[in-house]
Amino acid sequence: MAEYKGILVCGELADGKLASITTELLGCGRKLADSLQESLSCLLTSDAIGEASKEAIAFGADKVYTVEHPALKEYQADFHIQAVEKLVKDISPRIILMGQTFMGRDLAPRLAFRLDTSLATDCLDLSIDPETKLLIQTRPAYGGNARAVFTSELMPQMATVRSKAMSPLDRDNSRKGEVIPFKIDIDTSKVRAKIIETVKEEAVGVKLEDASVIVSGGRGLGGPEPFQTTLKELADLLHGAVGASRPPADNGWVPAALHIGLTGKIVAPDIYIAIAISGSSQHIAGCSGSKHIIAINKDPEANIFREAEFGVVGKYEEVVPAFTNKLRELLAG
Repeated sequence: MAEYKGILVCGELADGKLASITTELLGCGRKLADSLQESLSCLLTSDAIGEASKEAIAFGADKVYTVEHPALKEYQADFHIQAVEKLVKDISPRIILMGQTFMGRDLAPRLAFRLDTSLATDCLDLSIDPETKLLIQTRPAYGGNARAVFTSELMPQMATVRSKAMSPLDRDNSRKGEVIPFKIDIDTSKVRAKIIETVKEEAVGVKLEDASVIVSGGRGLGGPEPFQTTLKELADLLHGAVGASRPPADNGWVPAALHIGLTGKIVAPDIYIAIAISGSSQHIAGCSGSKHIIAINKDPEANIFREAEFGVVGKYEEVVPAFTNKLRELLAG
């Protein structure tokens, strides 16, 4: 029987560099590894990894396994699962971490099934039980209205982590680690789907997923114009991004890419300003990971006030411009 030991982060690359979710996972993994007094490894897969392996060490990894193959240039489940499964069976990690991203949501269940183990998805917090040494996994439940805590005795323990739920370590280029090329013959005959076309989402300014401040609007704005003027002015002032609840996206007031919610994007900025948003459980599930929620709504009974740390009851047409002007004064002073 294999001895399961250490933490493995399955990393992702963006334009040849570590994706932000990978640095967050490494920060989380480093704390877990230190609690267990075990090592932290990172797996990077691509056609060309370059300096990303050294970057992973600078962000906390002790070992970086690199798998380079032409078939891994873009994410393709049938190819990537072969690399991940082979490495996991070779090194037997105690814990495997992936991001709650397009790749992680697709790859993690496949891997868990092949390893005959359990998986907790969309985790907001992870820690180690000091007595059992098991991974304590905290994730949202009931559409974000509650949090559930799980542990599993099956090995390896697996979890996907919500973007922005964890903080990366400060980059330390003096850290020492080991880069280990991992060779694998990928069977291209096993592919069951092909990528026909890749369409990149056009993003002007700060990307919604990476924004530290999000100014989000709801049905109460009444149309598309406030998103392009009132909300954008406030977002630009705070170097943030504009988002929306589901009704504005469904009505075509904003692009679908700005939809935040259970069926849209999951965000966790430092500050989330919800303007004219009622606060349905579907929307809260998409923003509950925010460090601070500020609500502006004319309905004092709106559910969003139950979630917000700060709230203002009033018409957005009066409150938001006054708020923006005051912020401009403070920032200028």
